[in-house]
Amino acid sequence: MLQTLLPDAASLAGGYLLGSIPFGVVATRLGGAGDLRKIGSGNIGATNVLRTGRRDLALITLIGDGGKGALAVLLAMALFHDGTTAALAGAGAFLGHLFPVWLGFRGGKGVATFFGTLIAIAWPAGLLAGATWIAMAAIFRLSSLAALTAAALAPVYMVLTHQTPITKVWLALFMVILVFIRHHENIGRLLRGREPRIGAKPATRS
Repeated sequence: MLQTLLPDAASLAGGYLLGSIPFGVVATRLGGAGDLRKIGSGNIGATNVLRTGRRDLALITLIGDGGKGALAVLLAMALFHDGTTAALAGAGAFLGHLFPVWLGFRGGKGVATFFGTLIAIAWPAGLLAGATWIAMAAIFRLSSLAALTAAALAPVYMVLTHQTPITKVWLALFMVILVFIRHHENIGRLLRGREPRIGAKPATRS
């Protein structure tokens, strides 16, 4: 049992540490755009970085946040050759982004990391979810609505594309639940018709 638990624990912990790297905060500070947590919504993700007017920094953040989830999964798979262990690494990376130890456990909403993890663990479902996000964002110009729709459909895509082992589906469901929880304020604004659209002018937090 110990031989099974050690790889799982190492993958979960390693994934968490990798996922907790706040690429948005690092990119905006090094890029001279200030403290991201005091800009716009205060979120550390790429959508809020875009509100600084720096598309280059937003792209860096998007790649970094998505890449750390994918890298955690791929490293665990390469080291341990086990789908369940890789899923745990992905879960750790996702939790690390949401609750990074370096930022007092106040992280992002996990959308980019969700997509990166999903593509690495089950790429057909990940690509379908990504296409859903792009379509919804293009039509409605609401990042949160696009993310919530894509996340909600991700487990369906996994079933339709026959993803195994079942731990991959459980990982997707776990991330979807947390994505919706982290977007509870966005959901409220969507229902009231007050959610800001993609490309909205930045506002400084006091």
